[in-house]
Amino acid sequence: MGPLIVIVVVLVILVILGIAVASTYNKFVSQRNIIQESWRQIDVELRRRYDLIPQLVETVRGYASHESNTLTELTRLRAAAVAAPQSVGAGEKAETEQAISTALRSVMVSVEAYPDLKANTNFLELQRQLAETEDRIAAGRRYYNANVRAYNTRLESFPSSFIGNFGKFTPADYFELDAAATERQPPKVDFSGLSGGASPALTPTTGQPTDGLPPSVRQPAAQPEAIEQPRAGDPNAGPPQG
Repeated sequence: MGPLIVIVVVLVILVILGIAVASTYNKFVSQRNIIQESWRQIDVELRRRYDLIPQLVETVRGYASHESNTLTELTRLRAAAVAAPQSVGAGEKAETEQAISTALRSVMVSVEAYPDLKANTNFLELQRQLAETEDRIAAGRRYYNANVRAYNTRLESFPSSFIGNFGKFTPADYFELDAAATERQPPKVDFSGLSGGASPALTPTTGQPTDGLPPSVRQPAAQPEAIEQPRAGDPNAGPPQG
């Protein structure tokens, strides 16, 4: 009975190990598929942005001919992104997308000098659609990077790393548009100048007033001093005013 028990114990251990290995392998497959699906969602929004850029360029060119260099660069970057093969990884694609975001931001800043363009209905609609697209790209990027982080952590952890290497799973690339926090924000759409009321100018990335001072140290506007009226019966009071 002794050898039989040993054999049974060994078989049980092997079965448990086999289940653990299969479970870990399947988890890698599942995480890889989730990463691919989340990237496809980002790619849909990127292509939507590609479709909006030519319309934006044509609209701005009709009002701001002096911005031809910026518009030409934006068109070139868009063409390069569209022509990139599907096999390009998220890390490589992020470089082109960051350049496009920077060029778009430059166009939005230059528009401030053209009031007629800011009031154009087509331009306002393009601004709105681009802002919504940028928001969805940012949300998709956060979801994608969270999945990449979980997958890469499992791939580097013990003992799942052995199974990952055996299954030839490779680390996934993050999709980071920029390392600087102030540049990670999408281009902002400012409609404050269209309502007729004056408002402080905002920077394109931080949304802070352009004077560079934080709210805690910015001094309030000086208030006019109250004119003290003479009291009745005061011998030093002058003649009544008005």
